[in-house]
Amino acid sequence: MPGNPYRRPIAFKLLATLVVAGSAFSGTVFARDLVVALKTEPTSMDPQYHALTPNIQLSQTLFDPLVCVDADLAPEPCLAQSWTAEGKVWTFKLRPNVKFSDGSPMTSADVLFTMDRVPKVPNSPSSFKVYLQKVEKIEAPDPLTVRITTTEPYPLLAINMVGLPIMSAKAAAGAAPEGKTTTELNAGNGLVGTGPYKFVSWKRGSEIIFERNPNYWGKAPAWDKVIYRPISNPAARTAALLAGDVDLVEDPPTDDLERLKKDAKLRVETKASNRIIYVALDQNGETTPGITGTNDKNPLLDKRVREALSLAIDRSALVSRTMGGVASPAAQLLPYPMFGASKNLTTAAKPNPEKAKALLKEAGYPDGFTLVLGTPNGRYINDSKVAQTLAAMWTRIGVKTSIDANAPAVFFKNRDSYTYSAYLAGWGTATGEMSNTLNSLLVTPDKDKGLGTTNRSRYSNPEMDKLVAESANQMDDKARAATLAKASEIAMADFAMLPIHFEHSVWAMKKDVSFKGRADQQTMIQYAVPSK
Repeated sequence: MPGNPYRRPIAFKLLATLVVAGSAFSGTVFARDLVVALKTEPTSMDPQYHALTPNIQLSQTLFDPLVCVDADLAPEPCLAQSWTAEGKVWTFKLRPNVKFSDGSPMTSADVLFTMDRVPKVPNSPSSFKVYLQKVEKIEAPDPLTVRITTTEPYPLLAINMVGLPIMSAKAAAGAAPEGKTTTELNAGNGLVGTGPYKFVSWKRGSEIIFERNPNYWGKAPAWDKVIYRPISNPAARTAALLAGDVDLVEDPPTDDLERLKKDAKLRVETKASNRIIYVALDQNGETTPGITGTNDKNPLLDKRVREALSLAIDRSALVSRTMGGVASPAAQLLPYPMFGASKNLTTAAKPNPEKAKALLKEAGYPDGFTLVLGTPNGRYINDSKVAQTLAAMWTRIGVKTSIDANAPAVFFKNRDSYTYSAYLAGWGTATGEMSNTLNSLLVTPDKDKGLGTTNRSRYSNPEMDKLVAESANQMDDKARAATLAKASEIAMADFAMLPIHFEHSVWAMKKDVSFKGRADQQTMIQYAVPSK
C-alpha cells in the first residue's frame, strides 16, 4: 500500500541509533513570540494526571520521555540515547549532560522518581499506569543507566516509555505520596522538565505561557516565547487567525478549509491521524442512565441492539457531509496497516436501517426506546455535529436519540462518573499500535494492573482479554501483530464499541510559520519554525 499515511515499521530496534541532538529543531533562534490557538484547554499541567492529547502535547514540550516518536510515530532516541533487551531485562543508557530547566542535572534517579509516582497520582481520569504494565522492578545501577525488569518478556516496554515524560525528582518532591500534587503542579510549583520550553504561567480560560528553556540539551527552538490561547469555537479560532491575533490554529472549521487554502497570507497543513472517534455503550449492569422505554432494562447488554445501532450509521455520508471529508470511515479502532490492526477490517460496514429495525424487534424492542447520547462540544473535530448526525440516524430506526453536549471538562467529568449510557469520544494512541488502544478502552478494567484505564463502558470479554495479554509476551512482531488483529476482530464482531471515523487533523497558520502535522494530532510547538 504505497504512500499510505498510516504505514510504520513493525519492528522496533532494540538498540536505537543515536540521532543528532535536537535535529528536529531549528538551529536559528528568533527573537519573536508565537501565539497558538488551542481548540481545547488542558485539564492539568501535571504530566501524569490525565492521558489526554491537549495535556500531552504541552507536557511533552516541557518534559522529554526516554523514547520519542517522529511525526509518523516511529520510535527514536530522546533522553535515552540507546536501549537493549535481554529476556525480561531492558537497559536504557541515558543521554549525558542533560539539565532540567532549573539547571540541575538529569540522572537515573529522576527516571525512578517519575515511574514511582505514576500509580500514586490520585483520581486520574485516564491513568498513565497503562504504560507500566508488566514492570516488576526499576533500578539505577549508575547515574546514566536505568534497568527495568518485567514480569515476563515484554516487547512493548520501550515504546511505552514514549508516554512517560521525565520529571525532576528534586523539583517535584513533596509531602504527598506522589510528591508535588496535581494542584501544586498546575500552579507551576515543581513543573520543571528537560524539554525545549519551560513553564511561565497558566491563567485558566485565557492563556498559557512557555519560554525557551536556556538549559535545553538540544538546539534551541525557534521562538522566545509561546503563548497558547484556548479558543473552543472553531469559527472564533479562524477569526483570530484572519485578524492576525494568533499565528497558528488547531482544526479550523471544515467548511472554511477551501477558503483558507486560497488565502495567499496563510498556509494549511493536513495530516491523517490514528485518532478514532467512537461511541461507547454502557454494558455494566441491568440498569443504565439515559435510556427510557425499556422497562428499566439495559438494552445495550444485548449484542443485537449494539449491532442495530452500528447498522444505522452511514459512516461514509457522515464523513462526507458532517466532517467535510476531513476523516476516514472506520471499521476498527486503529487504521490498517498500523501495528495490530486487522487487514480484514479495512472497510466500514454499509448502513442497513431495515436490518437494524429487525434486530431491535428480535431483541424485544419493536418500538425502539429513548436514548441520550453524551458528547463533548469542542474537544474533537465537529464533535457535537457528529453526535447530532448519529442521533438523527438512530432516531430513524426507532431509537429516539437526543444529545447532551457539554464543554470538554464537564463532559469528561460526567463520563468518568458514568453519567452516560452512550457517549461519543476519541482515542489517539501515542504508541501507534493496537495493544495501547485495546488495553485502554476495552480490556476488563483492573486498576491495580493499569488495565482498562479508560474503559467507561465497562465492557468485558475474557476471550479478547486473553489475546491482548498473550500479545504482551510475544517478542516476535509478526506473531504479536496477528494476535492483536484477532483481538480487534473479536471486539468488533461483538460490537464492543462503535468505531465511527478516523480524524484528519488540520492546522492553519500565517504564511511565515511552518508546522508539519503529526499522526498523533499533537501540536508540539518545538516543531514549528519560521518559514523560509
